[in-house]
Amino acid sequence: MNFVLTHLGFVCALGTDIATIIHNAKNGNTGIDVDGDAVPFGGVAIETKHNMRFYDLLLGALNQIMPAIKDIKTKYGAARLGIVLGASNTAVHEAQKHIDHKLSTGIMPDEFSVSMLELGSPAEMLRDTVGFHGPAFTISTACSSSVKALDSARDLIRNGICDAVLCGGVDARCDFALNGFDSLEALSHKMTNPMSKNRDGINLGECAALFIMQRGDNDIYVRGFGETSDAYHPTAPDPSGAGAVESMRAAIRDANLSASDIGYINMHGTGTIANDAMESKAIYEIFGDQVICASTKPLTGHCLGAAGACSVALSWLMLNNDFIIPHVYDGMFADDCAPIHLAKGTEVTNVKNILCNAFAFGGSNSTVIIGK
Repeated sequence: MNFVLTHLGFVCALGTDIATIIHNAKNGNTGIDVDGDAVPFGGVAIETKHNMRFYDLLLGALNQIMPAIKDIKTKYGAARLGIVLGASNTAVHEAQKHIDHKLSTGIMPDEFSVSMLELGSPAEMLRDTVGFHGPAFTISTACSSSVKALDSARDLIRNGICDAVLCGGVDARCDFALNGFDSLEALSHKMTNPMSKNRDGINLGECAALFIMQRGDNDIYVRGFGETSDAYHPTAPDPSGAGAVESMRAAIRDANLSASDIGYINMHGTGTIANDAMESKAIYEIFGDQVICASTKPLTGHCLGAAGACSVALSWLMLNNDFIIPHVYDGMFADDCAPIHLAKGTEVTNVKNILCNAFAFGGSNSTVIIGK
């Protein structure tokens, strides 16, 4: 049984339409604002119309694939269609503003609702918008959330619960998260610099990426998934990389491939000291320096619950349009990172399979392989 990703709706810091995103990604153009903010941030240039920013992001992505949504409703019926999203912040940013207003004035704004903070609300909003009647839920495991959402979407189809699933991830700007990462000394106050000896942390970003997954052929295949749990530390990865290694190997096994079949690795690549050292070590253990690798976070920012979906979306565009996204950094490769092959963007293309990593707090590791 083949599972395919047939359509993509995508908004991120690189653009709000596919053509613009491809142009900027191919040329290594960053969408992170390093001048206008006190802290660099990968914001999406989309108008805020609702009292929940993530809803505007979701609608921006959804509108790109609405004709396909209508087609699958006609083909399968609403009862056979599900929704699975990954997210981590929902409307925490907006709720905090409402709470601040209450603290200063004694009056809670009318638009505040506790349901804004419910992690299930993104999937429920999409369900109400598109009229699907199958399962609709949100997975929240921090930065691994939306790869796990894709895996759960495959399970719904494989187990006969759904015929197609709208799946992906969303996360919007949240000062609570920004301040949290800053308190952990994981937030960079300059451009993020993955795999560099000068790296000092992450830049956050926002994104919505929505796929239609169904059975089929002649599209971009969902080849395999791997998931592990380090249980090493609440926020730091296991420096041995053992959990990351097994997550990647599990995905390769699930895909019935070998390491030599992988043509590109879209790394988690956060730009933190601990993550980059660990992930490069894990990649090198399996692939050596034989596979081109890149972190796309210097282009989009780290989109937290949507990070995995953002990575898969960019990989989907690479496979469909036959280009390679370069690894953007200062060129000063870190001595504490294993010598993996970082993509320059000029390599021969025709990559057939891309592996995407998404690693999270608590040692939650997830890997997905997609391919032509």
